[in-house]
Amino acid sequence: MINLGIIGTNWITDQFVQAAHETGQYQLAAVYSRRLETAQKFGEKYGDVEYATDLKTFFDIEHLNTVYIASPNSLHFEQAKQGILAGKNVIVEKPAFSTPQEMDEIIELANQKRVFFFEAARNIHEQSFKTVADFLPYKDRIIGADFSFMKYSSRYDQVLDGQEPNIFSPHFSGGALADLGVYPIYAALAWFGMPKESIYFGQKLSTGVDGMGTGILRYENFDVTIRTGKIGDSFQQSEIYLTNGTLVMNAVNSISEAVFHDRDHQRREKLNVHQLENPMVEEANVFAQVILNPTDRKLGTDYEEWVELARNVNQVIYDMRKSAGIVFDADKK
Repeated sequence: MINLGIIGTNWITDQFVQAAHETGQYQLAAVYSRRLETAQKFGEKYGDVEYATDLKTFFDIEHLNTVYIASPNSLHFEQAKQGILAGKNVIVEKPAFSTPQEMDEIIELANQKRVFFFEAARNIHEQSFKTVADFLPYKDRIIGADFSFMKYSSRYDQVLDGQEPNIFSPHFSGGALADLGVYPIYAALAWFGMPKESIYFGQKLSTGVDGMGTGILRYENFDVTIRTGKIGDSFQQSEIYLTNGTLVMNAVNSISEAVFHDRDHQRREKLNVHQLENPMVEEANVFAQVILNPTDRKLGTDYEEWVELARNVNQVIYDMRKSAGIVFDADKK
């Protein structure tokens, strides 16, 4: 059994804890919050849980072996580092870190301490995502792709009122690309590999980060267009263009519909994909498999691939952000 601790008491943390319990392989053991009443309110429905209002006390809980971090983006690095130094596995909500330097340091430290670091990019662990991956042909038959993920954030209303909420703040490594843009970029790199060039045209807000934007990932023989945003809603489907047709998906995360329009045979082929009620169950399950079976070679190979993918996604997002002139406080460290 994995004794799980959490940092962050928002809706996504609750969804992950529920998913973790649904796998039958985790038990919530500890909750950290700066306010004790907030921690207690979160943890009361999960049984016997310890609470902490400072991180040292939290990470010193001996039976705690794995920590899920869902604090503001800019805090992930120091919290993950403190957790790894305390001998804990860390699951860091996307985007895990602000810069390639932070990513490299955490990966190296986790290897040294013989613990696991996971970026919680849930879409790559979904069975529907893997079904699409298995369907795709060799890259020489791919001629392009167009991925979209844009959803209005109610916290944009605060920006319009002259405020600076964390998710739209460069001090907290916010913005559309760093938040929702992670999903289509993970999809592109998982399905097609590392691009040769990455560029982003971001619509900057008064806070200094992007509210929405369009990115181009350039591969050897094709381009992938990325559209993302948090100041509007998109209902556009995502598509992969092949030499013999087009694969149309309702999304690149939580894929519940994928249809291949076969130009050669003038037919439509529906892929067997589905979406779970809790989209975090599959990632919680695969993380548990690795943690509970540390000597399994196949799982070890999978883990190394996930870590390298996380490193590459981080680098691409950094390059895209730089091309758009979006500067985080973390860049100045």
